Amino acid sequence: MPRFLTVSLLVVQIAIVASCTSRPSADTKPSSALKVALLTPGPVSDAGWNAAAYQGLELIKDKLGADTALVQTKSPADFEDAFRDFASRGFDLIFAHGFEYTDSALEVSRSFPKTYFVVSSGSESSANVASITFNVDQATYVEGVLAAGVSKTGVVGAVGGIELPSIKLFFEGFKRGFLSVQPKGRILISYTGNFDDVGAAKEAALAQISQGADVLIHNADAAGLGLFLAAQQAHAYAFGVFTNQNNVAPDVILASAVTSTPLAFLKIATEVKDKTFHPGMLEFGMQDGMVSVVFNPKLESQIPPAALERARKVEHDLATGQLSLSPTVLPPAPAK
Repeated sequence: MPRFLTVSLLVVQIAIVASCTSRPSADTKPSSALKVALLTPGPVSDAGWNAAAYQGLELIKDKLGADTALVQTKSPADFEDAFRDFASRGFDLIFAHGFEYTDSALEVSRSFPKTYFVVSSGSESSANVASITFNVDQATYVEGVLAAGVSKTGVVGAVGGIELPSIKLFFEGFKRGFLSVQPKGRILISYTGNFDDVGAAKEAALAQISQGADVLIHNADAAGLGLFLAAQQAHAYAFGVFTNQNNVAPDVILASAVTSTPLAFLKIATEVKDKTFHPGMLEFGMQDGMVSVVFNPKLESQIPPAALERARKVEHDLATGQLSLSPTVLPPAPAK
């Protein structure tokens, strides 16, 4: 009997701040309020990666009374212009939500030493540039463990947008969790080359399903909806990412790997406001409550009890530090 996909994507009204014809210098602060901007590589209506960042910006506005602004960059050619626009207008803090912003942030930051630049999943830092990393591979490891307990074929699939280091690490966590339970299993990984082509993600997922994959995970932002559509069509299971996507497709999503991006953004903005912020390579994970797994209660009855118990135990052990994903201390794979 077919399952019907209920899509409840986050709807957000985006206010884009227009460029001024006459811009004050980097040192000019026309308002005493904290000024915080956000750059995203895709729409904040994706119910995932970009939506989480927008929620962080809104939380900063609500809790700190900050003046906020948002822009979606269409291509890498827009990165430096967007950074310079906000910095030249006296913004104190600029979040750039993606690894791909790293080089541009480092370049522009040299001209605006009083502005802090914070890059999600960034690879470098400087005197006024910070990179924040969420150890979401801990959550995808748990999802991999759960996938292994649910999969009947021993084959799972992963669909990504662009092949970035952070996405490869994301899938590596899922792969390791899956193989820890099904050491002879297979994981199929493919990339669509972008984060907004729903059709391409659906086709990639269907191709994996045709090769036996019966549990799927994505890291494709808005295009991830295509994977959920494929899972619904083929009666497969899937996992949500970054935000709690369980209600986006409640009949196919077993659980969501969630990052507390809003809380991390608020923490950083608060420190900037209090003048206690120290840029660097900032890391958040399960042990500090910034990464978690949210199981879908609507599908728990379809998960073998032993598989659910095993996944919950792995989650607990990662959160309490009893289990580490470091290759040197990862324990032997548990028996299925």
